Amino acid sequence: MSRRGNCWDNAPQESFFEHFKDEANIKTCETLDDLKKEIKDYMSYYNNYRYQWALERMTPVQYINHLLSSL
Repeated sequence: MSRRGNCWDNAPQESFFEHFKDEANIKTCETLDDLKKEIKDYMSYYNNYRYQWALERMTPVQYINHLLSSL
């Protein structure tokens, strides 16, 4: 934990949820099971298919594999 009022602590989570709200189609979900499925689908998309500039234009899974292979 860092000092109180340090906005950088929450930056990754806030960035993720900003993208989630923009990209996930949660407004069409009618049941809790529909919502759970949409969240799981988005997490799979985000981790395996969505390229990110901060990760050298790789997906998070590709980037982790790249880091582990260079050890």
